[in-house]
Amino acid sequence: MLDIRWIRENPEALAAALVKRGQSPESAQSAVDGIIEKDEARRGHLVSLQEKQERRNAASKEIGNAMRSGDSARAEELKAEVAGIKEFIQSGEAAERELDKALADALAVLPNLPFDDVPVGKDESDNVEVRRVGEPKRQNSAKEHYELGEALGMMDFERAAKLSGSRFTVLSGQLARLERALGQFMLDLHTSEHGYTEVQPPLLVRDEVLFGTNQLPKFEEDLFFVKHGEGRLGLIPTAEVSLTNLVREEIVATDRLPLRYTALTPCFRSEAGSAGRDTRGMLRQHQFYKVEMVSITDADSSVAEHERMTQCAEAVLKRLELPFRTVVLCSGDMGFGARKTYDIEVWLPGQNAYREISSCSVCGDFQARRMNARYRPEGGKGPVFLHTLNGSGVAVGRALIAVMENYQNEDGSISIPQALLPYMGGITKIEAA
Repeated sequence: MLDIRWIRENPEALAAALVKRGQSPESAQSAVDGIIEKDEARRGHLVSLQEKQERRNAASKEIGNAMRSGDSARAEELKAEVAGIKEFIQSGEAAERELDKALADALAVLPNLPFDDVPVGKDESDNVEVRRVGEPKRQNSAKEHYELGEALGMMDFERAAKLSGSRFTVLSGQLARLERALGQFMLDLHTSEHGYTEVQPPLLVRDEVLFGTNQLPKFEEDLFFVKHGEGRLGLIPTAEVSLTNLVREEIVATDRLPLRYTALTPCFRSEAGSAGRDTRGMLRQHQFYKVEMVSITDADSSVAEHERMTQCAEAVLKRLELPFRTVVLCSGDMGFGARKTYDIEVWLPGQNAYREISSCSVCGDFQARRMNARYRPEGGKGPVFLHTLNGSGVAVGRALIAVMENYQNEDGSISIPQALLPYMGGITKIEAA
């Protein structure tokens, strides 16, 4: 969430940022005007309430003076005034709550401000490649992961559809073990070499937690919910939600920063905005595993932490010896809560294309404001908002796809990458039974 004081002082900068994000100049200006109008209405109302409260206090004193001087008529007149003011204040407090909500609702759907060095563009075609690692394998005979998996008899989409419908997969045998090995390998790498603390967080969270990491209210249709008592709980679309909210409504001691968390969890997404995309195979699923990285930092460290986090994600692919490239997302392709994002795209020989396997974002204090998560800077007068970052370290299902396609053999078998051999119980190659 953006700071209303900053918006009040920089309306032109906000409008320019929204245009950079892809809104038309007219739409951006309308959004800014609406925010300013709601802010002014709220502030004007608060001034009126304060004036009435001051007058009530003054009139109450005047009543005492009138009573002591024997001026009962004046006392009754003042009592009537105080009663009217009290009624005004009571109704005014209800109006204040409505004005607060109107402003908060408008602020909640404003995206974060891109950094100045984020390239301006409309969509993924305007993203800018930063670096490329490894030589892509270009094989005309390369099969896609679902062809390999079905031929091995270890990847079953038909049975998954009977159980749950489309966009689910049943893995079995050595492919199921390979997916488990990938997750364990990533966790071990991030905890033993990259300084992240492993966490097993809840998979079901409250609405206010989803609001904190900006899934609500804007992306409600992408979430799954279950009934819980008289309310509901949401299934996490990423462990970012649980991990980032570990500091919600807290003031973190500066000497504890940075906090670095990682988790291997199932993730659940309705994929409401991706109808018709990647319908074959397990590239885009309603349920999938992902290793997530979250960093909580002070304001001065977040940009450097972003570069570090991206390198941690890249290290996974380097260890697996998978070709990849890293791109910086343009302003129009960037996520709602990000100020800057690097996508890491792994090479898939079966598709003859690079596909996203990790997204690492720095959010500034955008999420911390929504969570009321703060720290006390050394020498500072009071607590300020933390900075948050999140990144995939990496998507396990997509890593499985990448290993299958890059390590496939002519006979349909799949060799095991050297880094995963300690997790595979002596298996060096996956073959059909």
